[in-house]
Amino acid sequence: MKTLLLSQKEAMSLITMKDVVEIVEKNFRGMGEGNVINPTKVNLDLGETSPYPPYAGYMNAMPAYIGWENVAGIKWAGGALGKRKALGLPYISSMMFLVDPVTLQFKSVMDSAMITNYRTGAQSAVAMKYLTKKRNITFGLYGAGMQARTQVMAFAEIFTLNKIKVYDVYTPAAEKFKKDVAQYVKNGNIEICSVPRDVVEDCDAIVAVTQAQKPIVEDSWIRPKQVFFPMGSWQECTDEFILNADKIVVDHIGQCLHRGALKHVVSEGKFSEKDIYCTIGELVAGKKKLAYVEDRPAERTICIPIGTGAQDVAVGGVIYQRAIAKGIGGSFQFV
Repeated sequence: MKTLLLSQKEAMSLITMKDVVEIVEKNFRGMGEGNVINPTKVNLDLGETSPYPPYAGYMNAMPAYIGWENVAGIKWAGGALGKRKALGLPYISSMMFLVDPVTLQFKSVMDSAMITNYRTGAQSAVAMKYLTKKRNITFGLYGAGMQARTQVMAFAEIFTLNKIKVYDVYTPAAEKFKKDVAQYVKNGNIEICSVPRDVVEDCDAIVAVTQAQKPIVEDSWIRPKQVFFPMGSWQECTDEFILNADKIVVDHIGQCLHRGALKHVVSEGKFSEKDIYCTIGELVAGKKKLAYVEDRPAERTICIPIGTGAQDVAVGGVIYQRAIAKGIGGSFQFV
């Protein structure tokens, strides 16, 4: 069996953000119904949080089986600063391998850096679809990089964005972001905030896509009817906010307890699995419900879609089928 090889350009020519949003929603439903298998990702620390080796990076192995596509695969992905940044390379490096689940033959190897960015935006947008009944929202963002852009693209597939409020520690990045995403916002209404506190006022959804290692968002800032998405790998909100939140929703319980926003409170014994209300999959599958006031969540809600290999493999599976149908990509006979 020949293995299909797809470059980033080839892979992304076969998919749109609208496609990815639809795939991610279908896959969350599959996760909620139990026909998607997603083991906890395995982390290789290459100096992200440890002194050795001193490369300021990490890699994650993220396997999954997607029942509704009957495809298995693994994404090998990570990020690095240090020399990678000095070379002008993007923060994210990512490759995906798809396997026939019956014969275990490798069906495809494809670049998945942009797949990662697209599904990261889609997963929070889909989650918000089930966390609120509103379809016209004000959207807050911490961070103005690539993943902030894909957040906007994905949210715009589901919601009318009346306004975006954005904060970035590097103001020129926020200014460029404003120009780049104006087309997705009603009347191009984007406000660049000078301090973090100003972002949350009047927002329905607030997403943090940063590399912050110290809290940006404080407990008193977020109110009922607002949803906060801490997407980073470290700590973007205070422990007090996590412990005082009314509802906490996650994409994958095992992963979220050991990485990202919940890691610190879990390690200190202040938080455990019983404190999680539900998964996004359970919401999408209709197994869990929320209370609403004026079409918005009645309680202060934190949603943590830290990212799963299942979403990547599901998107990769669709790309593979389209590439085969259209004759796109190269091939290699490994065996």
